[in-house]
Amino acid sequence: MAARESSLKKERERRSTSGPVPTAPAGAHKLDRLVHERLRLGILSALAVNETLTFNELKRLLDTTDGNLSVHARKLEEAGYIGCAKSFANRMPKTEYRLTAAGRRALERYLDHMEALIQATRDR
Repeated sequence: MAARESSLKKERERRSTSGPVPTAPAGAHKLDRLVHERLRLGILSALAVNETLTFNELKRLLDTTDGNLSVHARKLEEAGYIGCAKSFANRMPKTEYRLTAAGRRALERYLDHMEALIQATRDR
């Protein structure tokens, strides 16, 4: 235990004398957390290049489970970023998603923000 505490103390001392603490580029805290989550970003991105996708197509494309996809799709739907249409085809339920204008704007803002962060990081 004492060796671990000594190791942690040395690491803290090293960090405190190694120069300025790096900071995130300006505006990094303003990322749209709704879009930033991996699966939701995947849903928006997939719908940005496809007019519509069914639940099963999205599930297969994003390699996720029914429950995970439905939770994240619902969050995007509640935000007005995607639209959802439910119907039946050969007595089987069919759920189709499409990107809304608000969703396209949110995705564009997110991508612009990420590009700015990448550029700011490269410029350092």
